[in-house]
Amino acid sequence: MNDHKYVGLDVHQASISIAVHNHQGKRISQAIIETKIDTIRDFFKGLSGTIHVTFEEGAQANWLYDLLQPLVAELIVCNPIHNRLLAAGNKADAIDADRLAYLLRAGSLKSVYHAALSTRPLKELVHIYDCLVSDCTRVMNRIKAIFRSHSIRSAGRSVYLKADRDQWLAHFEQPARRMRLQLLYEELDSLNQLRHQARLAMLKEARQQPAYKKLIKVPALGPIRVAQIIATMGTPFRFRGKRQLWAYCGLAVVTRTSSDYEFVAGKLLRKQKPAQTRGLNHNYNRRLKQVFKSAALDAIGREPMKGYYAAMIEKKMRPEMARLTVARKIAAVVLVVWKSQEEYDETKLIKQAA
Repeated sequence: MNDHKYVGLDVHQASISIAVHNHQGKRISQAIIETKIDTIRDFFKGLSGTIHVTFEEGAQANWLYDLLQPLVAELIVCNPIHNRLLAAGNKADAIDADRLAYLLRAGSLKSVYHAALSTRPLKELVHIYDCLVSDCTRVMNRIKAIFRSHSIRSAGRSVYLKADRDQWLAHFEQPARRMRLQLLYEELDSLNQLRHQARLAMLKEARQQPAYKKLIKVPALGPIRVAQIIATMGTPFRFRGKRQLWAYCGLAVVTRTSSDYEFVAGKLLRKQKPAQTRGLNHNYNRRLKQVFKSAALDAIGREPMKGYYAAMIEKKMRPEMARLTVARKIAAVVLVVWKSQEEYDETKLIKQAA
C-alpha cells in the first residue's frame, strides 16, 4: 500500500549522489554512482515500488529528464533558487541529496518546466539563432568601438557594409590597427552567414509546429518571434491565464500592501487604499520579454494597436505604460489563440484578451 520511495539526486558531471527515503521520511539507502546512462538506468531498475525523483535544474537537466521520465512515476526538476533549505547548515553532496528527498516527500519543491520532445528540436535551433545574433551584435559593437576610440564618427550601418569597408579602413594608417579591424570584418561576415543558416533551419522547424499557422496571423509577431514563442513556451496550458503568462514574461506589476484590514464598530472591514507598485517582476524569461516588448513597438505603428495605443495616450497614460499595456495585450492574444486553436479575429480576440 505505502511502497513509495522518494529519491533525491545531487547531479555533477562525473558522479551523482543519491538518497532514498520511504513513505515515512526515513532514509533507507544512499549511493554514489557514475553519471552514465547505463549506470543510472541500472540503479532505478533495481528500485521497487512507486518511485518519485527530484534533482535541481542545471547543465544536465534536459538530458537526465529525458532519461528518467520513462523509468519513474513522478519526476520533478526543481528550481534551485527556491531551495533555501539546501543553503542552511553543512553542505555536501550526500547532505544535498538527502534534503532534496526530504523536500520532495514534503511537497515543498517548485518545479521547472521541461518542454516535450516535439518542441525540443525547435528549442535547440532557436537557442543557437539567439546566440549567433548576440555574437553578431557583440562584433558590431567592437567595430564601432574602434572608430569611437579615435573620434571617428560612425553612425548608421555604413560602417558594416562590404562596399564601404575600404573607405572606413582608410582612416587608419597603422598596419596592426587596420588588421585588427579587417579581422573583425571577417568575423562578422562568418557570423552573418551562420546566422542566416540558423534562421532558415529554425523557421523550417517552426513551420512544422501546429501552432505556427495560428500565431503567425497575430499582428506584429512575424516568423522569428513566433518560432521563439513556441520554443520557449512549449505549450500554452502551462499557464492558467494571462496573468501567469505576464509574470513569466516579466510584464506583471509587483504590488505591496500592509495592514489591509481594520475593525470599525466591531466589524472587520478592508481599508480603501491603493496598493503600492514596485515596478515589474524581476524573475522572468528574458527571451519572451524581448519578443513581446519588440512586438509592441512594431504594433503601435499599425492598426489595430495604433488606435488602441493612441487612445491610452489621450487619456494621459505615460507612453512607457501604454507600451507595456500593448505588450500585455499581444501576450494575452497569443495565449487565447494558442489555447483555443481558433483563427485570429481582430474584433473578437482583442476584446476577449482585454
